[in-house]
Amino acid sequence: MQFKATSGSSSGMKTMQIYLQGHITVPMDRLEQVRQALPEHIALTRAEEGCLSFDVVEDCEQPGRFYVSEEFENQAAFDVHQERTTRSSWFEIKQGISREYCISTG
Repeated sequence: MQFKATSGSSSGMKTMQIYLQGHITVPMDRLEQVRQALPEHIALTRAEEGCLSFDVVEDCEQPGRFYVSEEFENQAAFDVHQERTTRSSWFEIKQGISREYCISTG
């Protein structure tokens, strides 16, 4: 897993939004399991308070590569999301899958 944190600029007293961009690379032997689990994970995440957007899209030219784009209202909402996923079936399904993300604020 590879994470890179960056910081954007902010103005005034505005709370900084959290952005996550990147991809996961799913081995072929786990691809169907991930495809089946993603709709529920996406729906649960989009329903979270503070989730502004959440998209996971499979690359049509490179099966097994899923592009991930997340936007949360603030760090607290992002932290709640991270905590919720540890109690979900998605947490078990994603174990051992290569993830490369960049997290930024703005």
